[in-house]
Amino acid sequence: MRRAVLLLPLLATLAACGGGDADPVAQVPAGGGQREAVRAATQSRAADFPAVENRTLQAVADGLDGTGPDAVLASSVFRTGKNRLAFGAIDGESNRFVYGKTAVYVARTPESRAKGPYAAPADLLLTKPPFRSRQAATEGALFAAVYAAEVTFDRPGVWSVLAVTEVGGKRIGSPLQVKVVAPGKDPIPDVGERAPRVETDTVASARGDVEAIDTRVPPSDMHARSFADVVGSKPVALLFATPQLCQSRVCGPVVDVAAQLKSKYGDRVEFIHQEVYVDNAIDKGLRPPLARFRLRSEPWLFVVGRDGRVTARLEGSFGLSAFERAIRTAL
Repeated sequence: MRRAVLLLPLLATLAACGGGDADPVAQVPAGGGQREAVRAATQSRAADFPAVENRTLQAVADGLDGTGPDAVLASSVFRTGKNRLAFGAIDGESNRFVYGKTAVYVARTPESRAKGPYAAPADLLLTKPPFRSRQAATEGALFAAVYAAEVTFDRPGVWSVLAVTEVGGKRIGSPLQVKVVAPGKDPIPDVGERAPRVETDTVASARGDVEAIDTRVPPSDMHARSFADVVGSKPVALLFATPQLCQSRVCGPVVDVAAQLKSKYGDRVEFIHQEVYVDNAIDKGLRPPLARFRLRSEPWLFVVGRDGRVTARLEGSFGLSAFERAIRTAL
């Protein structure tokens, strides 16, 4: 068995950069066992993975059946306390997403005592056909689904992470590292804090030129009202994303997810899509709403309650399940 060496540099993050289907896995093609693998991935449980039993993270890795696939972060902001750790598992040869039950273990260093397992169920980005754009996720896309675990980091610093996926009856490990900061070091509005009352772009402010404020093809219908005009009167789902210019290629799929969920929750929640770059040109910098929210990556979702306070926030790649849970926090 090849030893899963965890002493690796911090990997580049992919996040820098009617309604929710009761069975979103049904959108995955049935051939070749792919749908069954995806369904298993969505049903990951901590109990499906070995207990730590006072072992170091390296010892947990050594107890696996092998190494790989390549794990790539799909979120980049981590603070002490509970965090959503999102990532993809990519086969290095085929460049395709690897599906299977998955969990993560964490420790300060590979030789430190491990914590976990934390279940990391896959969350689908595949929407129903009416809500798919030209930038939509497909079954073969790099991020047709994303793994996410709720992980607690008890102190700031660099942490080692081991993602474990069941593939072909074997458990294989993939190493990651994340940088965790103290809460005061993260200026982005958090749950319980008031959201900045920003003017977002609307069809009216763009004088009818919706393509100037939306790189999605076709443009979404989430530009009717400015965030400043609606916040405080009803719940809002404010999504910062640039489908055509996204550094990570996940902005298109998350806007499609928003469009699908708007068809279910649009009578109770105002859905607003805000583009990222001035004049849709990367070299011109961020549009003012992103600067006000102090964002440094995209996409981001902020769900804001009737009182103007953030009830949920999601960064990077997130699918139907995570998006819908976030919406429900404001209802």
